[in-house]
Amino acid sequence: MKSLIPLLCLAALPAFAADPAPAAAPASAEAWAKQMLDPTRNTAAFKDPQAFMAWANAMANPNTSAALAQMGMDPATYVRMMGGLMNPASMQNYMQFSDPSIAMKWLAAGMDPRMLGAMAGMAANPAMYGNWLQAPLSPQMWSPAMQMMNPGMYTNWMQAPMSPGAVNTMMAPMNPNLYMNWMGAGVDPRTYGTWGQMMNLPQMQPAIDPAMLLKLMQAMPAMPAAPAPAK
Repeated sequence: MKSLIPLLCLAALPAFAADPAPAAAPASAEAWAKQMLDPTRNTAAFKDPQAFMAWANAMANPNTSAALAQMGMDPATYVRMMGGLMNPASMQNYMQFSDPSIAMKWLAAGMDPRMLGAMAGMAANPAMYGNWLQAPLSPQMWSPAMQMMNPGMYTNWMQAPMSPGAVNTMMAPMNPNLYMNWMGAGVDPRTYGTWGQMMNLPQMQPAIDPAMLLKLMQAMPAMPAAPAPAK
């Protein structure tokens, strides 16, 4: 077993190197912030090493931190997060970590010198530190601080509990379809990655065929009748 794991990791290295950059990676700091605060998508960066590299580059950008701070002051952000937590897709988002292929991808990436070199190169990039040194003078970084002096922000927070989005989110637990959707996600094989194929019962053949068992019972000779007791 000790020799099998490195061989499997080395076998996965070409696939890791050949995969292109994730096509679904957000293109802006605001899009990255929305994905990070979405319970149905916020683990995408930790399921694939290349997606993690894109996430690390985004976190090294101070504009992403500014976008997160800006969204943190918007009450609609928390309404969306509550709605996302009640969405069955959030269960699939986290339960897919049970897929052993994810662990194999990370084992292979940990042995790939290209990924280690990319991480070291990002940490040694002077432009990243220059962006952080210039961040205190950036308008994007000052925008959340200036937002705290805007009376409209406090008005939005006072009106947030009465907004249609908040009311719909609070009424969602009273919808029976919500629980049916959660039950459907719980038995959906796609929720658990490759492990979920074990739950795909329609494709599994029963160990004992009831029809064959019935035929065998019919083919068995009839038992002789017991003799009548002597008088």
